[in-house]
Amino acid sequence: MRKLVALSSLLVLSFASIICESAPSPGLDEDVLGLIVFKADVEDPGGKLSSWNEDDDTPCNWVGVHCNPRSKRVSELNLDGFSLSGKLGRGLLQLQSLRKLSLSKNNLTGTLSSALVSLSELRILDLSENNLSGELPHDLFEQCGPLRTINLANNNFSGQIPDSLSNCAGISVLNFSANHFSGSLPSGIWGLHGLRSLDLSFNMLNGEIPRGIDGLYNVKTIDLSHNQLTGSVPDDIGGCSLLRSLDFSENSLSGNLPNSLLNLSYIGNLNLRGNSLVGQVPDWIGDMRGLESLYLSANNFSGVLPTSMGNLRSLKVLNMSVNALSGSLPESMIGCTSLQVLDFRQNLLTGDLPQWIFKVGLQEILLSVNKIEGTMNNSLASAETVSQHNLGALDLSHNMLGGSIPSSIGGFASLKLMNLSKNSLTGSIPRNVGELKELVVLDLSENKLNGSIPPEIGQVTSLQELLLEKNNITGNMPTSLEHCPSLSVLILSNNSLDGPVPVALSKLANLKVVDLSFNQLNGSLPKQLENLQHLFSFNISHNNLQGELPGGFFNTISPSAVSGNPSLCGSATKRSCANVLPKPIVLNPDSATIASSGSSLPPTPAYKRNILSISALIAIGAAAAIVIGVITITVLNLRVKASASRSATALPFSNIDDFSYSPSRDPNAGKLVMFSGELNFSTGTHALLNKDCELGRGGFGTVYQTVLQNGHPVAIKKLTVSSLVKSQEDFERKVKKLGKIRHPNLVTLEGYYWTPSLQLLIYEFISGGSLHKHLHEGSSRSFLLWDERFNIIMGMAKGISHLHQLNVIHYNLKSSNILIDASGEPKVADFGLARLLPMLDRYILSSKVQSALGYMAPEFACQTVKITEKCDVYGFGVLALEVVTGKRPVEYMEDDVVVLCEMVREALEEGRVEECVDERLQRNFPAEEAIPLMKLGLICTSQVPSNRPNMKEVVSILELIRCPSESLEDSG
Repeated sequence: MRKLVALSSLLVLSFASIICESAPSPGLDEDVLGLIVFKADVEDPGGKLSSWNEDDDTPCNWVGVHCNPRSKRVSELNLDGFSLSGKLGRGLLQLQSLRKLSLSKNNLTGTLSSALVSLSELRILDLSENNLSGELPHDLFEQCGPLRTINLANNNFSGQIPDSLSNCAGISVLNFSANHFSGSLPSGIWGLHGLRSLDLSFNMLNGEIPRGIDGLYNVKTIDLSHNQLTGSVPDDIGGCSLLRSLDFSENSLSGNLPNSLLNLSYIGNLNLRGNSLVGQVPDWIGDMRGLESLYLSANNFSGVLPTSMGNLRSLKVLNMSVNALSGSLPESMIGCTSLQVLDFRQNLLTGDLPQWIFKVGLQEILLSVNKIEGTMNNSLASAETVSQHNLGALDLSHNMLGGSIPSSIGGFASLKLMNLSKNSLTGSIPRNVGELKELVVLDLSENKLNGSIPPEIGQVTSLQELLLEKNNITGNMPTSLEHCPSLSVLILSNNSLDGPVPVALSKLANLKVVDLSFNQLNGSLPKQLENLQHLFSFNISHNNLQGELPGGFFNTISPSAVSGNPSLCGSATKRSCANVLPKPIVLNPDSATIASSGSSLPPTPAYKRNILSISALIAIGAAAAIVIGVITITVLNLRVKASASRSATALPFSNIDDFSYSPSRDPNAGKLVMFSGELNFSTGTHALLNKDCELGRGGFGTVYQTVLQNGHPVAIKKLTVSSLVKSQEDFERKVKKLGKIRHPNLVTLEGYYWTPSLQLLIYEFISGGSLHKHLHEGSSRSFLLWDERFNIIMGMAKGISHLHQLNVIHYNLKSSNILIDASGEPKVADFGLARLLPMLDRYILSSKVQSALGYMAPEFACQTVKITEKCDVYGFGVLALEVVTGKRPVEYMEDDVVVLCEMVREALEEGRVEECVDERLQRNFPAEEAIPLMKLGLICTSQVPSNRPNMKEVVSILELIRCPSESLEDSG
């Protein structure tokens, strides 16, 4: 009877608004029934809520539930990370004594209601890291008096932040980060005087930061980073006198640093990087004695650094990279005794390397791409007890340093990165380099070093990258390299190395990239090299090597990687090897012995002899094996088809290639999540991931097509790097983030499927095929017209720009990853895989995208240069040129290789750039658009990342390129 009453009450709760207004409080049962209704509205795949039993008198012992010890009413509901999906039902509204509601790290969908925020006792509301969406109601915060903490971070909310937020006078913590909020900052936000922490980062807020920020006189943390805010840093910021951390980074702020920053006497972290701030670094910066980290990088600061910087004794991180600072680093900075990271990369610094730089105990010294000269000897000679230093990264590359590498460098026992490339260093590599036991990257390329590679390099067992190209190094390659088991990149090109390629290389199982080109190596390549499983680049061109290429990877090596070795033979060289083959053995059925080589018995007239060579026997055996294989496969296929219908209900997938999980044995092995709520695929004649449904293959996986039961087509990407995906929680969290990304020019991620050995990404299906197909595989009647091409370039730019606003780098832009929908709109596909698979280092990643030859930015080749959004800008530039010219990024001719960027650049310099436009357009294109487009493509493909525009600027430039006449017509 009691259960019947409970069920009846559940039905009544569906009319919760009526109950709230007219029904008397049912006491304790109200909490039980409210939670049961909440449970009924969500999916609980992990069974975390199994202890919630409607027959219990109290929910106080349920998982995630806490009660007030006096009233016995539910005061806290904490279900963080329970993998729940579904919507926030009205059952929660029955918890009238609830003070804390925390449902973060789930997959809850739907919107947020005002009624939930208005719970009379609610103090803490944490709905972060879900998939909630929609615009917040304007009256959401009309009744939020008790609220102290609101956390809606990492969801998919959009629209403006409601002005009603100003009613939350008692709010202390406000976090709306990582959503899609747009518009200006709400007018009343500076009136929340009790606010201690404000985080609106990673949104699309725009406009200027309004005055009045000093109304937050109790705030300790402000983070408005990664938005589109303009104007200047507010000059009343100094009124936030208790501020400890201020982050306005990655916006479009301009102007000078306001003097009022000096009033922030408690501030420890000041981050203004990635803006357009100008002027000199002010002298008063040295009076901000509490600073522990100062980020002013990627702005337009100029002039010399003030000597007052030496007063910042608490400073630990100083990053002023990518500016136009000049002069030398002041000697007063020896007073920065706490400094750990010094980053002044890509500036205009001059003078000698400061003598104090190795004295203050720095952990990272990053001064690359400046004009620093002199030698390293004086600085290191002035350093005391070098061996006690914790220096982990030393990057002095791309400067004007001369002299030799001091042997005292071996004293930095903690060094992991040493990059001295692109200087004018002379002498030999110090033999005590072997003392750098923790070294991971050693880059001494593009100097004037001589002598041989010291055998002591083999003592650096942690070494992963050794780059010594473009020097004057002589001698043999050291066999001691076999003691560096982690070595994955070995670049020794453009030296004077001689002798053979040592067999020791074959013991380096992790080798991925090897470049030994333009040396004087001789002898034959060790056959054991064919056992290296991870190779994807091995360049031995322009040496004196001879003999036959090894097998394995070398069967597919590029001809250019082995050219310039006249005595080398094998398929890649297009020279066959002159092997001496024995004459075939002849089997004589009349004799018990095999005939001697070169002889055979004459046929006897009594019967016909069967004389079979070994090759004939092998052919017959192979044919028999094929017949048996065909029969076996046919039988297996019949069994699979017969069992497909039986297993379809156990898992949404059947007939999956290389899928070791058996649905019949383990029906719960996989987890399928569709962000739309649709959970089943059709079970028609084509099973999901059947080869008949295959659309294409790429570096990260194979793509199939299937249809949901509601008739909605989808594309399924089966990841081929599943062995690298270890954490289900991390995988799901990142996939959900990618699933929140919505834009007309981006392919939508609609869901995912997870098992420990199989991960699938479910995308919207785009029917029009890829840009590559339209440009390079279409018939003469279906080629793209000019307007279609321009619209494709514009759409690509907008899609990529949107990704960059969300801090997502694509990494793998190419024409096969640009899809065209039925209306001709381009959609960028395959974005976010590098974020999804962070364990892929740069060289594994580049191996996965090696099909993107010609699209990859040059910085991909250097491990020590940070990969930023500018690598996508490079790829976009190549794509734009490809669309205009109709040519592939790299085309191989009979005796030449044509690189598209170089071809267009050369044509532009010679005044014949119009000839580069796709000849199929037959001059039916506006030159006033085509020529600026190609110039934009060349700017985007600049070798120096800082010279490339960002994608937001690219979109603006494209809008200006459109013909004035069309612009006038559009405006009219």
